[in-house]
Amino acid sequence: MTYPRAVLFDHDGTLVDTEPHWAAAKRHVAGTHQQSWDTEDDHATLGGTVQDAARLMVERGATDSVEEITRQLAEHVIGSVDHEIPFLPGIPSLLRELKEAGIPAAIVTNALGSVARTTSAGAPDVLTRIVSHDDVSRAKPDPEPYLAGARLLGVPPRDCVAVEDSEPGVESAVAAGMTVVVVPGDKPVPEGPHRVFVSSHEDVTLDFLRSLTPPA
Repeated sequence: MTYPRAVLFDHDGTLVDTEPHWAAAKRHVAGTHQQSWDTEDDHATLGGTVQDAARLMVERGATDSVEEITRQLAEHVIGSVDHEIPFLPGIPSLLRELKEAGIPAAIVTNALGSVARTTSAGAPDVLTRIVSHDDVSRAKPDPEPYLAGARLLGVPPRDCVAVEDSEPGVESAVAAGMTVVVVPGDKPVPEGPHRVFVSSHEDVTLDFLRSLTPPA
């Protein structure tokens, strides 16, 4: 049987270059609440949920609810990518290869479903399923999101490859029983079992994925 049978992608920083859009959204929304947001705050919430950033703003005195601030952040990001989805280099060609090979793919993200759906609309024939923060009770680094993604695609976790750029996501996929390709992100990911590191997103081709082996 050909490996992998499915590929599960993280969203921000892995499929699409939306981290700058999220950073801008956090600065904009924080500013509307008379707060500042800096690079240290970006790093502190990297790989977490949008609600984590919203909660931090509430803890700093924002009068809107976590849910309302989350909505404001998502609205800002969707508006900023509405005209052109910022796929990272190499990703469009990889998605085409997966489509031609008949290998299903999914988005597994701590971000909001509304944002991930904007991306999946740009590759509707291959990114057929989405697992977002809205769909699970425990976000990454818990294995639940990746287990849910494999279940939606009808493929055992061991036969899936995950592509990630942050430690919480890598931990989630490894705990779910998957081999994980780690692409460059804003913060280094430590070495560990079932983690395969590449120097650029463009290194992740179908031939490369087929050279990997499932966890023992």
